[in-house]
Amino acid sequence: MSRDDVGDTPPERTAAHNRWEVARPLGGTSLDGVRMAGFRDRTGSGLDMRVLPQPAVIVVIGLGAGPVTVESDSGNRPLSGLVASLSPGPARIRGEGVECVEVALSPRAAYALLGVSPLELDGSITGLEDLWGRHARLLREQLADTASWQERLALTDGFLRRRAAGAPPMAAEVAAVWDAIVAGRGQVRIGDLATSCGWSRKRLWARFSAQVGLTPKRAAMLVRFDHAARALLAGASAGDVAAACGYVDQPHLHRDVQALAGCTPGALAGLTTSTET
Repeated sequence: MSRDDVGDTPPERTAAHNRWEVARPLGGTSLDGVRMAGFRDRTGSGLDMRVLPQPAVIVVIGLGAGPVTVESDSGNRPLSGLVASLSPGPARIRGEGVECVEVALSPRAAYALLGVSPLELDGSITGLEDLWGRHARLLREQLADTASWQERLALTDGFLRRRAAGAPPMAAEVAAVWDAIVAGRGQVRIGDLATSCGWSRKRLWARFSAQVGLTPKRAAMLVRFDHAARALLAGASAGDVAAACGYVDQPHLHRDVQALAGCTPGALAGLTTSTET
C-alpha cells in the first residue's frame, strides 16, 4: 500500500501494484473528501509497513483471517480494523494474509464521519471497534461475505453515506483555514490565517484544534512534511527537498521528519512504496 493508492488517481479496474491486488471504486465515492481502495496480498508474503503521517485520517477495515498487529511505543496490539489519526506517531503494522478496505478521510470528512472529536484520537492508532462498536463489526462481516471488490466498496460507501446524514458540519472558518494550509503546501503564516477568517489567534487555535485534531501550526507542519516525504520517496535529495518545501535548511527538514516519521530523511527516502502508507 502506498501514499498514492488512495490519492488523486483515476478510478480503475482491479490491478496488481507489485504484490498487491488493488481495487478502486468505479465512478469514485459519493462523499467529498473520501477516497477508498481494496487491497489483497497476492503473494502471502506478509505485511511489514511503517505508518507515516499524512493529511488524512486513515480507516482500515480488515477482511483477512487474522488481525494485523500495530507496534508502537505503547506496545503491540492486534486489531481487525484501525483508525490512524493525522499524526499517529512512529508505528509499524504487521500481518499475514492481509486483505482490507482502506478509506482516506480529509479532516472535513473525518469530523463528520468519525463520531468523535478528532482530539479524542490523541495522535494515535485506534481500534475501529473502539470507535464504531458493533457497527464496525457488522460492516466487516458484510464485507467479508461479499466476494466482489466493487460490491465491497459500494457497501463501504453506503455505510459512510449513512453516517454522514445529519452529521454536524465543520465550521466554515475552520474548513477555509485548512484549505488555505493545503493550498499553501504548509507554507503559511498562522496570524494571517486568523486575520483572514476574522477570528483571534486564540479562537482559531481552539476551534481548529477541536475540529481537525491538530493546532494550525502542527497542521501546516504536517502538510509541508507530506510534500517533503513524497519528494524524498521519489528520489529527490534532502537539500533540494528542504529548499522546495519551505524549510529553513536541511537540519530543519531533518528535525521535522524525525519528529513526524521517527526516522531521518535518508531513512525515509529508502522506504519502498510497499512498506509505507
